[in-house]
Amino acid sequence: MNSEGLISRLMIGNSMFLETNKFIGDISLDKRKELKNGQNPYAIILTCSDSRITSEAIFSAGLGDLFVIRVAGNIVGPSEIASIEYAANVLGTKLLMVMGHTHCGAVNSAINGESCGHLAYVLDEIKEGIDDETDDKKASFKNVEHSINKLREKLYLTDRLEIVGGVYDIETGKVDFSI
Repeated sequence: MNSEGLISRLMIGNSMFLETNKFIGDISLDKRKELKNGQNPYAIILTCSDSRITSEAIFSAGLGDLFVIRVAGNIVGPSEIASIEYAANVLGTKLLMVMGHTHCGAVNSAINGESCGHLAYVLDEIKEGIDDETDDKKASFKNVEHSINKLREKLYLTDRLEIVGGVYDIETGKVDFSI
C-alpha cells in the first residue's frame, strides 16, 4: 500500500474511533497467535506519553498494526530515532506519523518556563520548537513540526519513509492531519 493509502487508513480509523464508545481493533486470541511469528505494522506513531493518548484506540488499530513510540512531548532524541529506524529497516514500515495533542502538560510546562531535573531535556527541546508561542494548540502544532523537521534532518531513511504529522484533540477525539 502506498503512503496515501496508509494515511487514509489512519484517517478512516480515527473516524471509526469518533463514532464508537468501545475499542474495535483486533485483539483476539487468533490475532495474538498470528503475531507470534513477527509483526508487520503499517505505521509508526511517535506520540506523547500522556495517559490520555492511546494510538491503537485513536486509529481503531489492533495488535500488530502500529509501532508506537511514546515520549513526553513527542520529542525526538537518539532512542526515538533508533526505534523508528528499527521499525523502518527491520519491520519494513513505510509511514511515520508524529502525533502531538492538545492540552499537553509538557508543552504547557515549556510555555510556562517550568523545569526540574531531567525534565529540562524534554522542555528545552519543546521550547526550541515552539519559540515564543503561548497558545496551547498552536504550540502543539509547532512542536510536531519541530519533531518532523528534526527527523528529516537526522534519520538515515527519509527516502524510504513517509513522514506526516497531526495533533489529537483531547476533547473531540479527532486527529487534525493538516501538518
